[in-house]
Amino acid sequence: MEPTTKLTRTLLKNVHDPKLAWNLFKRIFSLPASYNSNSSHSVPIITRILIRAKMFNELDLLHQLLLSSHSPQPNLSSLVRVLAQSGLFDKAFSCFKSLRSRFPESPPSIYLYNVLIKSCAKEGRLDHVSWLYEDIAVAGVTPQTYTFNLLIGLLCDMWRLEDARALFDKMPEKGCKPNEFSFGILVRGYCRAGLTDKGLELLSEMKSSGFSPNRIVYDTLISSFCKLGKTDDAEKLLEKMRGDGLVPDVVTFNARISALCSEGNVLEASRIFRDMQLDQELGLPCPNTITYNLMLEGFCKEGMLDEAKTLVESLKKSGNLMTLQSYNVWLLGLVRNGKLFEAQMVLKEMVDSGIEPSIYLYNIVMDGLCKNEMFVEARTLKEAMISTGISPDAVTYGTLLHGYCSKGKVNEANKVLEEMMRNGCSPNTYVCNILLHSLWKEGKASEAEELLQKMNERGYDMDIVTCNIVINGLCNSGQIDKAIEIVSGMWMHGNGALGNLGNSFIGLVDGSYSGKKCLPDLITYSTIVSALCKAGRLDEAKKKFIEMMGKNLQPDSAVYNSFIHSFCKEGKITSAFRVLKDMEKKGCNKTLQTYNSLILGLGKKGQIFEIYGLMDEMRERGVSPNFSTYNSVLKYICEGGRIKDAPSVLDEMLQVGISPKISSFRILIRAFCQACDFKTAHEVFEIALSMCGQKEALYRLMLDELLVGGEVIEAKKLFESALDRFFDVSKFPYKDLINRLCKHKRLEDARNVLHKLIDKRYRFDPASFMPVIDGFNQRGNKYEADELAERMMEIASKGNVEDKVSHNARGYIHGKEKKDGESDWQTILHRDDGSGIALKALKRVQKGWGQGTASSLQAHKTDFPVC
Repeated sequence: MEPTTKLTRTLLKNVHDPKLAWNLFKRIFSLPASYNSNSSHSVPIITRILIRAKMFNELDLLHQLLLSSHSPQPNLSSLVRVLAQSGLFDKAFSCFKSLRSRFPESPPSIYLYNVLIKSCAKEGRLDHVSWLYEDIAVAGVTPQTYTFNLLIGLLCDMWRLEDARALFDKMPEKGCKPNEFSFGILVRGYCRAGLTDKGLELLSEMKSSGFSPNRIVYDTLISSFCKLGKTDDAEKLLEKMRGDGLVPDVVTFNARISALCSEGNVLEASRIFRDMQLDQELGLPCPNTITYNLMLEGFCKEGMLDEAKTLVESLKKSGNLMTLQSYNVWLLGLVRNGKLFEAQMVLKEMVDSGIEPSIYLYNIVMDGLCKNEMFVEARTLKEAMISTGISPDAVTYGTLLHGYCSKGKVNEANKVLEEMMRNGCSPNTYVCNILLHSLWKEGKASEAEELLQKMNERGYDMDIVTCNIVINGLCNSGQIDKAIEIVSGMWMHGNGALGNLGNSFIGLVDGSYSGKKCLPDLITYSTIVSALCKAGRLDEAKKKFIEMMGKNLQPDSAVYNSFIHSFCKEGKITSAFRVLKDMEKKGCNKTLQTYNSLILGLGKKGQIFEIYGLMDEMRERGVSPNFSTYNSVLKYICEGGRIKDAPSVLDEMLQVGISPKISSFRILIRAFCQACDFKTAHEVFEIALSMCGQKEALYRLMLDELLVGGEVIEAKKLFESALDRFFDVSKFPYKDLINRLCKHKRLEDARNVLHKLIDKRYRFDPASFMPVIDGFNQRGNKYEADELAERMMEIASKGNVEDKVSHNARGYIHGKEKKDGESDWQTILHRDDGSGIALKALKRVQKGWGQGTASSLQAHKTDFPVC
């Protein structure tokens, strides 16, 4: 038997011992040519053995060995072919180039070119494809129709449809005629790009060229028309398909249903589905499992759960159509629509029916429960999994851990991590990064470093995400310089630079492979630049920006936005627009954050018309303003004296579905009150109540503005409304209201306010009586004054004295400074100057204590003082 045949068999026997196979191959290859003349048969075998064993150095040695062999060309061709087919494109291309340079006059076969072109297509290496296409011409190799089909398919995948069509048209010039596959590839390319009409034209051209379109071409066009919403065109094409003698099968109808459901046109899809179920006498195919699953997914996607449930019930009745994939779709639909209880019931039903849910299904429901903070149910589900013999995997634990971390429940997350490790399920880097991010977010730096230490000890690959989490955590905790130090170290030591945190990473080895690949990226620099800008260290931020550019990291909109926001915040609008100009020159589009920052800067400069211009530009570019945008616009147009434009902004805000908040109405109410348009201010106040609810903050705001504007009667009505709703009025300016009523000679109204405070069982500062007592005394109504003074003393003696002074008290009462911690009442009790009408009335009451008729002001006993 020939040695070569023995070598081939020996290699096949030693597939699981690659080193022995390699040594045997080298030994036989060193024999004279007469012994291994057919050695090319063994080259593909040894190449695959080395690739499977990842013996890449030996592959390089094999390349050199084949170059020195007696028949290098066929051997090298075999090596190139296997390397390309195995996905080692760079090695394959390098070997091919050496083959071409070694044997320029003896070109390889077109088959080898086809293999390389196909490999290029998978890798997206268009430049290499161009080189190969040119080399085919240089080598004088005749391309095949298959060669052109590969090239046309690649150009279509790269969305270069004009080039694909041009190459298609050149095929006859190159001695190749398009076949039905050539037409089909180009039709598919047009349809994927939404150019279905061009695909239809190509269908006609295909017929005129003598080719009969197959069902796949028709299905592609019909599906594309459905996606574009052109159902009439799809129906016409379906009839044309029948006219060509092709009977639409279930694949055709599934393509239509899939396309319609993807576009949200589920009702049209359900019509076709119903026809398939009922009109089989018309020759329509019966729905298969794929059809049912497509409709089920479509119903769930559109939230049509009643229809989906009906379909599920019909699937169950049919016996064999409710597959595991159907349950996947149904459970995912329930979870996405918030029907978590029903999802848990479906899982239980599956188990009871003897259908074993996969861990994928359990994880779907687990994810929904955790996102809705149903952690008790999530833990119960985990136990149910275990009881059915399914062990939770890294995804299960990771989902539960992520849920806890997202809600700041770090302790619970730590317990999940401990349980995960205790059960032999090693957490991956992704899981550790989730917990690490949460620890930094909660400000638990020491625990974060401890976790990093454990990750290091257990040999976890701390990737760039890990590094960016640490850098972001340091920046948020004010340790920007430490973060910068780590970023600088990463260029030399990779993730080993995290050792700069302290002792956590002393053991890391500099220059390790893991460290080398962990280099700063755009997110790293974006984090640093943003932190420096927020800290007002703009010069340092600029240096980091330049450093980033020097590392060939192109900035994105987020980096530019950091500078723009900082400049706008400082009122340096010219500098902000210079950054904006550079940003647009680099091809970065303005984002919502960009516009919000520019509106801030322009507003500070009072450039209202420019703000309007930005809003128009946002509409033209399809950038939707958010709540912050509208609030800023409201603020600055009101401050700029264009209050008449405010209602239109508020109206637009409502039309786009953004609900104004109290802060929005605060801006408007203050603006209208400052303009003395109290009628409009009150209308805005009523709108605010209807949208935000009966909020204390709104009543307090309106009361403040009415008092500042001198509208004391309206202020009194509003305050009484607040009392009727039993608001906590401790921060309301009720003493200021009483003072102003007295100054406006409306003593009865002031007294009525006191009446209401007592009747509503409020505890308030007795000093509120003083201006009313003064007023009645000045009017000569000593009896009324004495009655009020007696009631004031009675309230004070019972301890119904407010502990804190109203925020309108400025530290002085009747010209005398309060002591720290004293109320207005305490200050009055310590007075000894004897002046003031109210104080004289008080002394009269003290002499005849208990003789007044204060019953009209008698407070009801209460166990719940509000203020």
